[in-house]
Order: sequence, then C-alpha cells, then structure tokens
Amino acid sequence: MSSELEADARGETSARHPTFAEAFAVWTRIGFLSFGGPAGQIALMHRVLVDERKWIDERGFLQALNFCMLLPGPEAMQLATYVGWRLHGLRGGLAAGLLFVIPGALLMVLLSALYATFGKLPLAAALLVGVKAAVLAIVVEALIRIARRGLKEPAHQWLAALAFIAIFFFAVPFPVIVVAAALYGFVIGGGVREVGVDARLKRETPSDMLTATLRTTAVWLAIWLLPLIALAMVLGSEHVLTQIGWFFSKLAVVSFGGAYAVLAYVAQDAVQLYGWITPGEMVDALGLAETTPGPLILVTEFVGFLAAHRHGGGPPLLMGTLGAVVTLWATFAPCFLWIFVGAPYLERINAEPRLRAALAAVTAAVVGVILNLTVWFALHVLFVRSEAAWYGPLRLHLPELASLDPVALVLAIIAAVLMFGLHRGIMTTLAVCGGLGVAWHLLT
Repeated sequence: MSSELEADARGETSARHPTFAEAFAVWTRIGFLSFGGPAGQIALMHRVLVDERKWIDERGFLQALNFCMLLPGPEAMQLATYVGWRLHGLRGGLAAGLLFVIPGALLMVLLSALYATFGKLPLAAALLVGVKAAVLAIVVEALIRIARRGLKEPAHQWLAALAFIAIFFFAVPFPVIVVAAALYGFVIGGGVREVGVDARLKRETPSDMLTATLRTTAVWLAIWLLPLIALAMVLGSEHVLTQIGWFFSKLAVVSFGGAYAVLAYVAQDAVQLYGWITPGEMVDALGLAETTPGPLILVTEFVGFLAAHRHGGGPPLLMGTLGAVVTLWATFAPCFLWIFVGAPYLERINAEPRLRAALAAVTAAVVGVILNLTVWFALHVLFVRSEAAWYGPLRLHLPELASLDPVALVLAIIAAVLMFGLHRGIMTTLAVCGGLGVAWHLLT
C-alpha cells in the first residue's frame, strides 16, 4: 500500500491542467450525457476526466469520490463540483456543478409541464429502456477500468471485496464501511514515509484554515437561506412555494445515500403530509428523472412543479415553473456549501501520511461500493420486478425471472458490443440504444 501512496505523493501522475474555456466545454458535454444515476454518471466522469482528458489521476478521482459519498446530496454532482474547484477554484466548481444540473433541470421542467398537461409519456418510458441499457454497459466498463487501476495491491483488493459483501449481502450502512476502512488504513499507515507538502498548504496555518472555513460557510449559508427567508416574508409561511423551499432544504441536509435512499422520505411527506402528489405520480417522477441527464435527485423538481402547479394560486404553468426553481435552489445550493467548505481539508489530508493511508483504504472500499451500485443497477435494468429477501442477517436481491425484459436484455447486449467490441463512444452508444428503444415502442 505504501508504495502507491508514495508514488502519488511524488507527483507521478499524468494529470494535466486545462484552460477554463476547455473545461467549460467538457463540463457542458458531461451535463448533457450524465444519464443513469450515480453509477452511470461516475462512469462517465471517470472515462472523460481520468481516461480521456487526464485532468485528475485515478487515485485523486477515487479519493474525491469517497469524500463526496460521505456528504448529503447527489455524490456525482458534488464530485464534478470538486474536480472543477480543484482545476479552477471557485469559478471552476460553480461551472462544473451548475452545468452538471442545468441540462437535466431544463428538460425536467419541460417534461413536468407536459405531464401536468397531458399525463404519462409512454415515449419517454421507451427512450428510458434504451438509455438504461446503454448506461449499464458504460457502468460495467468503468468498473473494470477502476478496479484494474485502483486495486493493484492485495490489501486493496480484499478491502473492495469485503466492502461489496458488507453492503450488498448484509446491508451494512456505508458510513460504517468507511469508518472501518479508514481505521484499518490509519493503523497500517504508520510505515508510510513523510513526503513533501504543497507550498500553498505549508503557508496556511490552522487559524487561516478556520477563518476561511467560517467565511465560506457564512457566504454559502446566506446564498442558500436568505432567498428562502425573503420568499416566506413576501408570500407567508403557508404558501406552497415557501413550504417547498423549507421542505427541500431539510431534505438537502439529511439526503445521505443518494436519490433512492431519500425517495421514501419524499414520497411520505409529499403524498401524505402535504398532499402535493399521488403515490403513482411519485413513481412516474422517478421514471422521468431516470430518463433525463443529471442527478436522480431531480425527482424533487417534478414534485415541486406539480405542487406549485396545483396549489400556487396563480397561472398553473408559471407557478409550476416557480415551484421547480425553488426546489432546485433548496436542493443544490447546499451542495456547493458542503464542497467549498470541505474540499480544502481533503487537500490537507492527502499531505499527511497516516491520513493519506486511511483515505486510500476508504478509496479501495469505495470500489466495492461501486460494484454494489453496478449489480443493483443491472438487476433493475434487466428485470421489471425484484425484491430483497432476508435470511437472518443475510440479504439477497432476488429478481423475478419471469419479469426479465427481453427488450432491455437485447439492447444491453447491443450496448456491450458497441462499447467493448466496436469501441464506440458514450454518445454513440446512448444514441443508438435510445433510438432502438423508441423504434421498438413505435413498432409495437
């Protein structure tokens, strides 16, 4: 383990520094192609940022990923924000994070308006089948690349395997896995030699770090909360836009584990407490979020749109759009707070031998977590119905074999041939499989 850590510390990496204009164009591309939830988005960014552009090395990417997985909110969006910040500071983080969200958010507003006006959209569901099949191949390819490059030592391989077994078969919470891996790395990291520290970090005293942290926290708390306070003062605490703002702000603080982990919480309150939507519409919301690029937590935008569309007291489409905007603000403004406050500390951790060893162990465990996401995603792409069955402490994900989706299976095979056999790019694979999904719907 120590040999890899020391190599990284000496700067033995092929990472290069792009111009801001170059990075802006790439973040825009990623924003439009980020289908498939966190598994697909992590795979996409790994391919573009690590393999193609070489803007961040393998270890740096995985260290940033496990840091983002510890935060509330969408880990893929926060990963993009972190890499953008690392490349170009504040403006880089804002560009990366916003461009990751904006394309999907605009499309979700459009789909929400069409849904509110016309009901369900079968064509979007057909497109989703093809997109998911393509994303499955993209995810598998990324997993193979990450495992091949990031698990070179036996200790890392064992950590990844144990992490997968713990989270997939025993439902061990991710924070528990992180703490266990970090403790292991910290204990064995005593043999890692002291290395040079970045000159910028040497100049920053603990007092400087604390001052910067407090300043950043104050600024981003104000950006997040002051518009919502103003909204409440103008419209009153009982107005639906005010309720949307505070509800999704609370969600932003507790949304550990991604969109699926908080879906039950959103459904319970949005359906039962507020009466904004029906249970069936909540399922449709998730389907639309999976059809669009961007983080799956955009499912909240659909909820906010319908809530304000129905209860806003003004022109329905205008109120729905305002509801979507308030939801986006309350959901994503905190993400920038977490990253801009925490990212400088990740840089400092990487300069300390024992802490660096602990973070490396967590990185290995994250590979096992990515494998868990991949298997879970494959089950839900290829089978219409599956359930988790418990046998004592053991949990098994059991798909209903009769519910195998033959169209999804064929499209997944086509995607695999395109990616692995013909070496086609992500955009080509998505376009072909999405088009075939729509064509199948129109022909049947």
